[in-house]
Amino acid sequence: MSDHGGSVSEAVSGPVRHIPVLLPEVLQALSPKAGQVILDGTFGAGGYTSAIMAAGADVIALDRDPSAIAGGQALVASSGGKLSLIHSRFSDLADHAPEGGLDGVVLDIGVSSMQIDEAERGFSFQKNGPLDMRMSVDGPTAADVVNHMKVGDLIRIFSFLGEEKQPGRIAHAIEKRRAEKPFETTRDLAGLIEVVTPRKAKDKIHPATRVFQGLRIFVNDELGELARALFAAEQVLKPGGRLVVVTFHSLEDRIVKKFFADRSGKTGGSRHLPQAHEKPVIFETVGKNAVAASEAEAEANPRARSAKLRAGIRTTAPAGHADLSIFDLPDLAKFRG
Repeated sequence: MSDHGGSVSEAVSGPVRHIPVLLPEVLQALSPKAGQVILDGTFGAGGYTSAIMAAGADVIALDRDPSAIAGGQALVASSGGKLSLIHSRFSDLADHAPEGGLDGVVLDIGVSSMQIDEAERGFSFQKNGPLDMRMSVDGPTAADVVNHMKVGDLIRIFSFLGEEKQPGRIAHAIEKRRAEKPFETTRDLAGLIEVVTPRKAKDKIHPATRVFQGLRIFVNDELGELARALFAAEQVLKPGGRLVVVTFHSLEDRIVKKFFADRSGKTGGSRHLPQAHEKPVIFETVGKNAVAASEAEAEANPRARSAKLRAGIRTTAPAGHADLSIFDLPDLAKFRG
């Protein structure tokens, strides 16, 4: 997935390419130190990784995007053996943890600024390109979804994952148009959405924003990846190890919030029968609420405006069951492909 930022320590990584979101807050919550091993599950342009190494820790970094892995080779070469960069989904992070466990895991969820900026990746309707949206550059594309999926399933994707207010109108318009000519480009789809749901004066975002969000999340199974990554981090963090997650919209943040609530023993109990329903404390949460970007950061980096950081510290309790039902997610996988 993403970095939403880039290199920040020129001593480690060279010139800045992108701005890492909530970097001081991430470092404070992660508290990296010399001798520790931290896993950065969303390498992107290496922003968090560079700062973690500058603090003295070794880093195992993952990214599902082969272009991010290729772009990070110079940082690997200059790291003096402190960085291992691996092409992998972060839901598989347990496969790459050292035998003794990890001192920290950081995840920056969502599409990276680099992916958005590359028209050929098809993430943004602001730059015309193929309707792709795949982070890992394999599997079905957004065009496959738009051109072949049943209308009812498109409505579900646009409504739940995109939080689109007129999913039915857009889905039926897509069905009618694709019968004449399949969708191939980002501008093609965005243009149809603009006609079907024209922008009003009070609207702050483009009419296609939510549909594109829903398609991207579905194509990359982003919510499922996040949920599985949280359980995987729980399995491999040492006692005292820290899990830090930065999210960029309400669906992601809701998953992280529910995870920490469940793992800190704050859900499922009964004030009448506390012992019978008491849950083990697997994570001690850091702070009562999510941390948001400051006004200054949001002004300097618009992509930080919706960012929220949540963190927890692993206790000595055994890892819990990887029960996806705690997230109340719909079963979108049943019509995948």
